[in-house]
Amino acid sequence: MSNATLGLPDDLHQYLLTVGVREPDLLLRLRDETAKLPMAQMQIAPEQGALMGLLAELIGARRYLEIGTFTGYSSLAVALHLPEDGTVTCCDVSAEWTDVARRYWRAAGVEDRVELRLGAALETLAALRAEGREGWYDFAFVDADKENYSGYYEGVLALVRPGGLLAFDNVFQAGRVVDHHETGSSVEAIRALNRTLATDKRVTVAMVPIADGLTLARKR
Repeated sequence: MSNATLGLPDDLHQYLLTVGVREPDLLLRLRDETAKLPMAQMQIAPEQGALMGLLAELIGARRYLEIGTFTGYSSLAVALHLPEDGTVTCCDVSAEWTDVARRYWRAAGVEDRVELRLGAALETLAALRAEGREGWYDFAFVDADKENYSGYYEGVLALVRPGGLLAFDNVFQAGRVVDHHETGSSVEAIRALNRTLATDKRVTVAMVPIADGLTLARKR
């Protein structure tokens, strides 16, 4: 997990934030508040949020699905780039963390566009399919427990429309994916996902070296 792009020296990262990211004051305040939490490293990097917002605009996204919301930075970074009739579905297990997100959604004036579903995400994904939302979403972002990434992949792939975009966070695992001595469950799960995405003909993929690695997959 990383809330800044791995390998960038501090001064170059600060330069990137100064001239390469248009971070609204509200997102900066959210980032500063989250930085005080013990799990602060779970927040995405601001440069990643800017990229995701731009991607949402590029594909004309109106419906965004997120697996793993934490304190809401990624959801808000995307929501601010959706049209006024856009909708966001957030899946998380923590009421405590998402209560922070709710405050910032409210402050940004987008709370009425956000549907928060608390509970195990695999069950939520199954419920969304049962509700008839297959092929309904334009953009999906996965940033949750790594052990279930393969299940999340199949779940969100069914829910995203052809031509829609999927994004998977932490695909570098702070470099551990290339360390053969690393055999932890999170690393092995990400390795398995990376192998699948590299050859799955249902999607077109690009692994982007931003933050802790972000794989983008366009559903064919």
